[in-house]
Amino acid sequence: MNLDNIRIVLVNTSHPGNIGGVARAMKNMGLSRLVLVQPRQFPDDQASWRAAGALDLLERAVVCGSLDEAIADCQYVVGTSARERRIPWPLLDPRRCAEEIALRSGREQVAVLFGREDRGLTNDELKRCNLHLHIPSDPAYSSLNLAMAVQIVCYELRMLLLGDTLPSAADDQWDAPFSTVENMERFYQHLEETLVGIGFLDPAAPRQLMARLRRLYGRVRLDEMELNILRGILTETQKYAPPPSGGDRGQS
Repeated sequence: MNLDNIRIVLVNTSHPGNIGGVARAMKNMGLSRLVLVQPRQFPDDQASWRAAGALDLLERAVVCGSLDEAIADCQYVVGTSARERRIPWPLLDPRRCAEEIALRSGREQVAVLFGREDRGLTNDELKRCNLHLHIPSDPAYSSLNLAMAVQIVCYELRMLLLGDTLPSAADDQWDAPFSTVENMERFYQHLEETLVGIGFLDPAAPRQLMARLRRLYGRVRLDEMELNILRGILTETQKYAPPPSGGDRGQS
């Protein structure tokens, strides 16, 4: 994939703040080529404010008088569509569409078109596209902010770019070794003594309390530092426990 060969094209954007939001979304994900087709207000302070640290993208943005001008040198064009069209067209979700964009961008100029905030791209504009992209949002509320839509597509491209550099599972590196079975048994003995001492556990009717606590801590897997912290808490708790002859204790 060559991100320099991918341009984000906004058609007739009505609110300048959305242009700034798009610039920020692009820069977050490493894309830099922004093309504006007949924006209603640009340049504008609202665009600069929303762009935050992506002012350089706004400064380099190309403003075109027509869509044809914006995509004239492109070999592959993707158009975002929020609804089904009368004539079937190749259509993919952002993840699979990103794969196509990544493949093409290695050797071709690729444009990803985003339409107007209120009605998207027209049918004539979508006819200029090789592929349509649809973000499958919840039908109960399918309206997406323009910058959000761009962010979704750019994120999928970013994930492909990172590829095998991302961890395939949670990092198991830890700052302390996991506790041994022997130390865990000492902890359980300490825990049981403390619970009896504060009257939470009745040794005559223990039920399944200790078994459930064993299951809980076994599921968590304590390291030695965490175990020492808990042992310290138990030791301090025992200082406030009544003496053994201080009356009946019941499980609370």
